[in-house]
Amino acid sequence: MELDADPELHGNQQGTVHGGLLCELADAAIGTAHSTLVGEGESFTSIDLKINFFRPVWKSTLRATAQPIQHGRTITHYTCDIVRDDGKVAATVISTIMTLRGPQAAGR
Repeated sequence: MELDADPELHGNQQGTVHGGLLCELADAAIGTAHSTLVGEGESFTSIDLKINFFRPVWKSTLRATAQPIQHGRTITHYTCDIVRDDGKVAATVISTIMTLRGPQAAGR
């Protein structure tokens, strides 16, 4: 996924893009990746998400790439790198996703 980030719209008190925006971008990329693994009538939910910030982001096109590092029947672990338009990693996210089936997936 890509996002055009700008501190004028997504800024914090320090004048850089807010870390919460990077969390949201990673969560969306991970959710999109996991949606390709769930079957008919299944759904999923996040169990956790941890982010490490490496570099600040100012105005930049951010690219988030998520991939499973372990895919089980119910629990899948992901990693997601968020890269600035200069090619440098701004943050890395790890997340755990639970696949829901049957009554647990109903209405979700």
